[in-house]
Amino acid sequence: MFLSDVLDQTFKKIKAQLANALTLTNLSLGGFAIIYTFKGEFNLSLLLIFVAALIDRFDGIVARKLNIESALGKQLDSMSDIISFGVAPALLIYQGILFEFGDPGAFITIFYIGCGAFRLARFNISENNGFFTGLPITAAGCLATLIYLAIPYVPSPLFLFIMIILSILMVSPFKLRKV
Repeated sequence: MFLSDVLDQTFKKIKAQLANALTLTNLSLGGFAIIYTFKGEFNLSLLLIFVAALIDRFDGIVARKLNIESALGKQLDSMSDIISFGVAPALLIYQGILFEFGDPGAFITIFYIGCGAFRLARFNISENNGFFTGLPITAAGCLATLIYLAIPYVPSPLFLFIMIILSILMVSPFKLRKV
């Protein structure tokens, strides 16, 4: 009887934190992506960002399925997303190509991160109505990461334009249905 109660309580505690554990895995992968970008291991960084996106997809699903959604989880998810889909892709693109433009390249990198943070803050205070307002940062981060692969094939100035467009799309007022 005692062992059953202990196991039941332990299972409940693990279940309650499962979505947050996935969210922290997302954050960790984004953090490692940043470190590997600084080490010049761009392809590994790219892979880590995409795996973080996969994990990010599941944390919300797990929270809803297990009925463990919380305000803390929502905030933690946004903080993880700014690392994995804001900072990590921005630094990957900066180190990969935008550094060539000096201060304008640095400004656009920071502008992208700032727009991502604004988009997440706006999301956190909005009602859940089945729509996203603006391009979700996960999508923007995945697109920015994906364009890294085009560096050898696309004229350098186009990357400035793409990063500005992704930034503006994140803070724009258009509605996008959640899937």
